[in-house]
Amino acid sequence: MTPNTNPTALVTGATAGLGAEFARQLAEQGHNLVLVARDEARLQSTAEALQHRYRTTAEVLSADLTDDAGVAAVVVRLSDAARPVDVLVNNAGIGLLLNFDENSIEDERKHLKLHVETAMVLSHAALQGMLERGSGRIINVASVAAFLPRGSYSAAKAWLLSFSRWANLAYAARGVKVTAVCPGFVHTEFHDRMGMDKSVAPGWTWLRPGRVVREGLADNARGKAVSIPTKRYKVLSAAARILPDRIMAGPPRRPKEPEPGANG
Repeated sequence: MTPNTNPTALVTGATAGLGAEFARQLAEQGHNLVLVARDEARLQSTAEALQHRYRTTAEVLSADLTDDAGVAAVVVRLSDAARPVDVLVNNAGIGLLLNFDENSIEDERKHLKLHVETAMVLSHAALQGMLERGSGRIINVASVAAFLPRGSYSAAKAWLLSFSRWANLAYAARGVKVTAVCPGFVHTEFHDRMGMDKSVAPGWTWLRPGRVVREGLADNARGKAVSIPTKRYKVLSAAARILPDRIMAGPPRRPKEPEPGANG
């Protein structure tokens, strides 16, 4: 049997939203996959669907990336020299609906760990093998919020943006491309899981996952440190550099109204 020599991509948060779309498009491009998420049953279903549709291989790794043991399990997979990972997509993320002072500090710690510490640890693990081989790609899913004053979410994504810009500069000459993908509002489960009323954002602000991922992958392949999908969000991020914070803060988040009859 001919050995499978296709490149391998590891995607976190791979069963929904942008993570699922990254997995799909990477499989379509001929990558083998390592899918990471918490829900093992959903991981298995996603892997089977991708393998059937794209004739690729898809490993599953069930891990809670807000937990040290979960992160360690993914580090072990990224460090396996016999099964190198060529592309790392740090996509796993959570949102907090309330203001910083209204959230528990434990929720804020988990939020910061997932968006910053976990992405940092996994990037560090992936880089070791990539630099040895002289090639590799790291995609960090940040947000246009990284340019805006939008609470601890913006602060975490700003770290990811700054780190990606530096890492791309530091490692591009050694064959590793690092890109922060910075979308705006995207039609995924992310805001529904938060319980956010999505009507606070006008229709023109919402993007489709396919476009965000397609542009992000293309920008990463070109060696761009920052990918901001669509002209409208490129303009918004540029405006954030010159307009007052009170204007760029945007509409406040608010919870969804309960549906009539939802409580009985």
